[in-house]
Amino acid sequence: MADRFIGGAIPVPASLDWLKGSEAGRSWLEKLPALFETACDQFGLTEIGHPFSGGNVSLVVPVKRGAEDVVLKLQYPDPECRHEAEALRRWNGRGAVRLLNHAPDLDALLLERCWPGRFLADDTRSDRLGILADLLRLLTIPAGEPFTRLADEAARWRNALDHDWMAAGKPCDRSLVDAALAALQDLSDSDGAKDVLLHQDLHGHNILSAGDDAWLAIDPKPLVGDPAFALSPIVRSFEFGHSKTEARYRLDRLSEELELDRERARLWTIGQTMAWAFSSSYAERHFDTVRWLLVKD
Repeated sequence: MADRFIGGAIPVPASLDWLKGSEAGRSWLEKLPALFETACDQFGLTEIGHPFSGGNVSLVVPVKRGAEDVVLKLQYPDPECRHEAEALRRWNGRGAVRLLNHAPDLDALLLERCWPGRFLADDTRSDRLGILADLLRLLTIPAGEPFTRLADEAARWRNALDHDWMAAGKPCDRSLVDAALAALQDLSDSDGAKDVLLHQDLHGHNILSAGDDAWLAIDPKPLVGDPAFALSPIVRSFEFGHSKTEARYRLDRLSEELELDRERARLWTIGQTMAWAFSSSYAERHFDTVRWLLVKD
């Protein structure tokens, strides 16, 4: 679909069109021109560029603040995005894009601009798993309030799985749903390690090059909880290779290099992958990943 324009100047990517399907989404889209103008005024922004096209829950626009190239991010108030600014503030540029300013009343974040900004998913010449391991060493820091607890989010996934599977038209074998329910129950019944800040969507298109061989994570959807969970989005990230061998290699290598509990990482990947699959455009690939992980060894 063609882009719409804010105030006749700023296009809203078609990736946000799904918001038109709800009253809350339509209301936010209607408010977006005023939010954008207010944020630009409040942050002192000029030279507005063309929005990035990949955002599904935010309008993300390259801009300038004085002579500095920066990025304005206007967030749809989705629960998964809650506390993103605080997560970026805690990381403070170590492994994640730096937060420069925040206007909570506008759900607006001002972020550093990553140059050259290519996706890790597209950099097939690098040791991408080595880069991910280095990033996780930086991102894994102790945390508590105000972030959503992984245990609470996992309980929500567990409670929604049956309904989501049926609402999606039962697109996979019931055994996969049962496996996810069992995995999440096992994790809730056992005692994990210390709580750390977690990036629950660390796939290859949420990591950008930032010069001098540096890589920075974006869009964290933060949680706090078991460090083993950090491998879940990486193991299922088909852009790093979509086969049983490649998925299990990611699990094996990263759990060993980072000294994480492989079995807990396997169970977390099964649980979160199924919880997210039914609303995903890549559901079949996610079902594949879960099937490949059902065998422990």
